[in-house]
Amino acid sequence: MALRPIDNALPTTPERQKKQAKLSIPIQTQKKPSDFGVNEENKASPLPPPPPPADASVDYISSEKLKPFEDPESKIQGLVEGLESKDWVKVCESLNDVRRFSLHHSTVLLPTLEKVMLILVKAMNNPRSALCKTSIMAASDIFNAFGEKLLDFTDSGAFDRLLLQLLLKASQDKKFVCEEADKSLKSMVNTIAPLPLLNKLSGYVNHGNLRVRAKAAVSISNSVSKMGVDEIKEFGLVKLLQMATGSLNDRLPEAREAARSIVFSVYKAFTENEDENPGEAWQSFCQSSLSPIQAQSIIKAVGSQ
Repeated sequence: MALRPIDNALPTTPERQKKQAKLSIPIQTQKKPSDFGVNEENKASPLPPPPPPADASVDYISSEKLKPFEDPESKIQGLVEGLESKDWVKVCESLNDVRRFSLHHSTVLLPTLEKVMLILVKAMNNPRSALCKTSIMAASDIFNAFGEKLLDFTDSGAFDRLLLQLLLKASQDKKFVCEEADKSLKSMVNTIAPLPLLNKLSGYVNHGNLRVRAKAAVSISNSVSKMGVDEIKEFGLVKLLQMATGSLNDRLPEAREAARSIVFSVYKAFTENEDENPGEAWQSFCQSSLSPIQAQSIIKAVGSQ
C-alpha cells in the first residue's frame, strides 16, 4: 500500500519536467525566427533607399552647359508642377529647368518667378543634399538673370526668405553646400545695387547664429567695397560703422575681418577731402557719432590697418 502512492507520484514529476520543457521550447523557437528575420530586414532595407547613393546619381550641371528650350512657352506650363512633385529626382530636373529659363528665357519665367522662388526656398530646406545644392545653384542663376527685379517681390517676402536661407546654408557644416551658398551670395552682391541690398543685409549682423552674422558681414563688406564715396555717404557713414561695430569683436575671424574692411572703407570715404589732420578729424567724428565703446573699437580698427 505504501509503494502504490510512491508509484503514483512518479508520473507527476516527469509531467512537471515536460511542462517546463514545453515552456522552454516555444521561447527558443520564438527567438530564432525573430532574430533571423530582423537581421535579414536590417541587411536588406538600408541598401535601396540611402541618400548618399541616390544623391550621387544626380549630375550638378554648370551654367555654361545648360542649353535653351526648343519650345519654352509650352515647357513653362509644367514647371511649377514639376517643382512641387513628390519625386525628388523630378524636382531636381525641374530646378535645372528653372536655371535654363533664367539663363535663356528670363522673360518667359518672370510671371511665375515669385512662386518659383518660394518653392526654391523649400527645396533648400530638404534634407537631401542633391536638392539643396541644386536649388542653391538655381538661386545663383536667378540672381544673374534678374538682379534687382527680385526686390520687387515684397508681398510674399520671397527675396527675404531666399536671403535668409542662403545665409543659413552658407553657415552649414557640409562643405560643398556651404561653398555653393557662398557662391550664390557673391552672385547676389554682384548683381544687386549696394544701397537696397545693404538695407536687406543690415538686419542679420545681430542674428543669434554667429555663423550667419559672419556671412552677413562678409556680404556687407563685399557690397561696400563696390560703393563710391557718394554712395557710402548716401547710405550713411554712421550707419555703416554701427553695422560693423558688433562684428569687430565677434568670435569668428571671418566676421572680424569683414568688419574691419567695412570700417576702413568708411574711413577712406570720410578722410578723402580731409587735407589737414585726417586722423584727428576721424577720431572726433567717431567720438561725436558713436558711443564711447563703439568709438574706441572703430578707432582701434583703423589704427591696426
